[in-house]
Amino acid sequence: MSTGSAIAIYFVIWWIGLFAVLPWGIRSQIEEGDVVKGSDPGAPARPRLLRIVIVNTIFASLIFAAYYVVWTKGLISLDDIPFLPGPKPKL
Repeated sequence: MSTGSAIAIYFVIWWIGLFAVLPWGIRSQIEEGDVVKGSDPGAPARPRLLRIVIVNTIFASLIFAAYYVVWTKGLISLDDIPFLPGPKPKL
């Protein structure tokens, strides 16, 4: 696997993971009881984006490390995936 491919795969894992991690621990302004005038009441009271980015980076690094080990050791190949169709026989 080239460095460029590894960076691209890590970025995709990080970005998808961000959408999973983003709502963790977020409380809306209504839940906090402090709605800022002119804002959406469902908006986060304290977004804590730095904490979310750090947690997501750790999460993505663990997932990528597992993927990298599986890829380099050849633990799973495309032949091991049962739903991929094989070559079509010639008639």
